[in-house]
Amino acid sequence: MTVAEQLRVEQAAFVAAVAGKLTDFLTTRHSVMTAISPDIDPIMGSISNLVTGGKRLRALMCYWGWRGAGGPADAEDVITAGAALELFQAAALIHDDIIDRSDTRRGGPSVHRRFSQLHESQGWALDSERFGHAAAILAGDLCLSFSEEAFTDIGKQAASGSRARLIFNLMRAEVMAGQYLDILEEVAGPVRDRAGAVSRAQSIIRFKSAKYSTEHPLALGGALGGASDDLLRGYSAFALPLGEAFQLRDDVLGVFGDPVTTGKPAGDDLREGKRTVLVAFALDLSTPEESAFIDAKLGSPDLGEEDVAEIRRIIADCGALHATEVLIEEFGAAAYGALELLPLDDLPKTALRKLAEATVSRAA
Repeated sequence: MTVAEQLRVEQAAFVAAVAGKLTDFLTTRHSVMTAISPDIDPIMGSISNLVTGGKRLRALMCYWGWRGAGGPADAEDVITAGAALELFQAAALIHDDIIDRSDTRRGGPSVHRRFSQLHESQGWALDSERFGHAAAILAGDLCLSFSEEAFTDIGKQAASGSRARLIFNLMRAEVMAGQYLDILEEVAGPVRDRAGAVSRAQSIIRFKSAKYSTEHPLALGGALGGASDDLLRGYSAFALPLGEAFQLRDDVLGVFGDPVTTGKPAGDDLREGKRTVLVAFALDLSTPEESAFIDAKLGSPDLGEEDVAEIRRIIADCGALHATEVLIEEFGAAAYGALELLPLDDLPKTALRKLAEATVSRAA
């Protein structure tokens, strides 16, 4: 069997094992939660729906970090860690959609929108949007709780004080800090010093997304597999710039992506008021009039197609899109360079290279 064939077989087996672990885990928790009341069922359903499918990027980074450290294929510990990461990702998505006022996720209604629709369909009292937000916050919190339960199930390797536990705890704390910095920039950004906007936006993506998307999952798998400190540092040198390229690509797709492919309306990031690196470059490189136009329109929920088209034009014409693409290339090059230095066998190195390629060049 060639390396490519082995990679496909092994990766498919792991993804299926994580899906099975999530199904088993949520089935047992569903029984516990609906025993409290059958009215809890929609919350459990929303969680199950969100962890079904997806790219499994974080779980796969964890797996190949484990395999690169010498961990065996199909081991229960790394499968459970993958499930815990997927549950944490689901929690982050639920809360992120509330914060960003995003009504869609993967081509369908976001969790808070589903609960608002449930309220409306049942003809319940009071405000449907407030109910949707409150129910989704609780669903996200429950996901966080489930993520912790799943990770603890690993046992000794994930116990308090272990390297894996320290990474897992740091990952969750950094995401919350990054989320706060993100919403702070939305409200404070328009009146802050423009000169620092790009660096602030880069810091936000590093802590809100890059570290928990790639760096920490890879290191988590490595720590569970007994990786040396040198290998973990090498993992970080590869995965952090990869995660930053991943989020920058996401930001470009949020403005210029095809809604059919991304599963979100065109220009949704502009309606949500995200002050991304792309937007920060545009505010810095455009004319004063164009910059004022972006500031005035950014974050408007009723932003029309003509305004979206105009902001896109400004971003492209002023060089902001090009500057962001250059950054993506630079981060990608740094990641590939660091990957070549990692002392890994052909299989995990090839797997990480393919994940990197898919991450940097993706269309959704």
